[in-house]
Amino acid sequence: MEPREPLSPFLLAFPGPLRDRLVAAVLSGEKVSTSGLLAEYEREGEELPPVGERSALIDSEGREVAVLELTGVRVLPLGEVDLRHALDEGEGYRSVAEWRAGHERFWHSEEMREALGDPGFTVNDATLIVAERFRVVERLG
Repeated sequence: MEPREPLSPFLLAFPGPLRDRLVAAVLSGEKVSTSGLLAEYEREGEELPPVGERSALIDSEGREVAVLELTGVRVLPLGEVDLRHALDEGEGYRSVAEWRAGHERFWHSEEMREALGDPGFTVNDATLIVAERFRVVERLG
């Protein structure tokens, strides 16, 4: 087996039970999309990932568990997220309202506010999110 080039990490949530559930949903094929805040990219000074980029899905233990390929990236206002995206996140949401409530709990969490460096951070319909679609191209380990 040829050694592969190191891949950038693909991180879902923070290490712990939520990340464990999300990684399991990716590996089962239920989760094929995810949402992040554009503000996270801006704070880190990161470019948006290009379609076709491959990255390593990281579990809560810091292990690479799969290689993902990005199949779509779009930036849109939170108020424009559609049902297809909400369902494709593979977290059991049955409506955009459920999806949004779950994501607002995460984005308004103390841990997320600390990561953003803004203790009063809140989202609204105009908050820009990064909606990414991906596929598993290889399972590792």
